[in-house]
Amino acid sequence: MISAESAARALGLLRDPTHFKWYVIPLLLIVVYVYAEQVRARRWPVVLGGLAFWFMDWINEIWNGLVFHFTQYAPVWGAPGDTAYLILIGLNVEICLMFAVMGVSSLLLLPADPRLRILGINNRLFFAALNSALAVAVECWLNAIGALTWEYRYWNRGFPYLVFVIGYLPFFLVAYWVHDLPDTRQQLKAVGALGGVVAASLLLFGCLLGWL
Repeated sequence: MISAESAARALGLLRDPTHFKWYVIPLLLIVVYVYAEQVRARRWPVVLGGLAFWFMDWINEIWNGLVFHFTQYAPVWGAPGDTAYLILIGLNVEICLMFAVMGVSSLLLLPADPRLRILGINNRLFFAALNSALAVAVECWLNAIGALTWEYRYWNRGFPYLVFVIGYLPFFLVAYWVHDLPDTRQQLKAVGALGGVVAASLLLFGCLLGWL
């Protein structure tokens, strides 16, 4: 099968260090600052929930890369636009740093009481659905301007439901679940398990499929 034009463009950028831009350094420092502020305030549920959110994105990006590897047509979503570094076919360094902050931001907006209801809905589910819907709206705009490419009929602006259900809702639900675990030890175990899945997957597919 011939690769989609958008996938071919992304492949031309994939892990090419010559596209480096200096703006990545201040973006990285912003991420460090955001987490340092939470650590300084000893908000461990926010720190660990934010990391859980970030790892969930990595899991999504890994299976998205596998879709392209085995179809050789297109990933479910691609990022063929201008970037300082394209890590995986749908994940550039800018997206990676954005997701590192996004989870923390969403957790800081949560009510303290996990049982509080908003419009009759548990607030965790309410905010997960709301934030996911907003994120999908942004992704639809990014797709419209060509920054994100979608080549499959089940993942496009006319059918955004899987983007909502798979692309974002689990991120927020897992981050909120980790945040609300009763003690730091359980939160660390959950985040460690997610991180372990990501690290093992990258190592495995990096060696077997040449991702490294």
